[in-house]
Amino acid sequence: MVILLLTLTLLVGGVCGDDPELGSPPPPNARPRLRPLPHPFLSPPAPRCQPPPLPPPKPKPPPQPKPPPQPQPQPPPPPKPKPKPRKAICKLKEFPLCYLSVHTCPNECPERCAVDCAACKPVCICSMPGAVCQDPRFVGGDGVTFYFHGKKDHDFCLVSDPDLHINAHFIGKTRPSMKRDFTWVQSTAILFGPHHLFIGAQKVAKWDDSLDHLSVTFDGHLVHLPLSEGSEWRGQACHNLTLTRTSRTNGVVAELIGKFKITANVVPITMEESMIHGYNITDEDCFAHLDLGFKFYGLSGNVSGVLGQTYREGYRTRVRMGAAMPIMGGDSEFATTNLFAADCAVARFESGNATGGDIWAEDHE
Repeated sequence: MVILLLTLTLLVGGVCGDDPELGSPPPPNARPRLRPLPHPFLSPPAPRCQPPPLPPPKPKPPPQPKPPPQPQPQPPPPPKPKPKPRKAICKLKEFPLCYLSVHTCPNECPERCAVDCAACKPVCICSMPGAVCQDPRFVGGDGVTFYFHGKKDHDFCLVSDPDLHINAHFIGKTRPSMKRDFTWVQSTAILFGPHHLFIGAQKVAKWDDSLDHLSVTFDGHLVHLPLSEGSEWRGQACHNLTLTRTSRTNGVVAELIGKFKITANVVPITMEESMIHGYNITDEDCFAHLDLGFKFYGLSGNVSGVLGQTYREGYRTRVRMGAAMPIMGGDSEFATTNLFAADCAVARFESGNATGGDIWAEDHE
């Protein structure tokens, strides 16, 4: 009985797969499965290390606004080509060896010059005796250079003789750090006999040399000169007076036979001049003014005025020679009440005041 129970126990254990690795009973002819034995020299594999936990991500800073792009400096404009020097011709028949000879203007004044027919050479108008140019720079009849600044928006007597009186109207700018104004001659009035001739520069913002900025009146009437070099006007009430254009625009010569020859050119204050001298010229006004050249015939020995006195025989200059800027004083001595008045303290004019100041004021204010 005991034997029978053992037999049954063995049979049931084999069928039910008490050995979990054997599972179902092997087929009859199958080889028995062998368990792998541990290698005597190898240690068991180490347990895998878990990586440490990553720290939480840092919060991103808010995006910074990009700075505005910096403006790129513009390259300076290319320099303007220098104008070709102009030509000048001797037109005085009294000098036959030089008459009609053509000369090139010097480098100092490539655009404006005249011919000294006696020496037969070109000279700068602003360097000749009788010149009134720039921040008024005078060259007297005695050859001495000096400055007379006057005062802006005032009128001053340049020449006064019994039969000739010349005034100038000054424009300018005030500079607080200076005791004087920057001034230039904007216009001139020439009184002779009962007549009066006005030559002036029109106010202009931006300079254009191709446009005519010259204004001329005779006895209160506008003078119309065609825009061509050499065009001429002759007065009907005064046949000895002629006006001739020296260039297509902005240049004229007024000549009264036996009395005077006056060259007038309208010029601006350039930005280069403004930077060098500190004029502070703006785009609103280029301060167009006159460069003048006077030549006189038959002045009396008692002639006066800022310029006229330098033509007196035996005149001794009033300016300090050797100074960097020799200045002629006497503003009150040479001041007039208006451009057409011969009432300065040193007036010599005997033909009476010419009328026409109101006409000038209407046209040029």
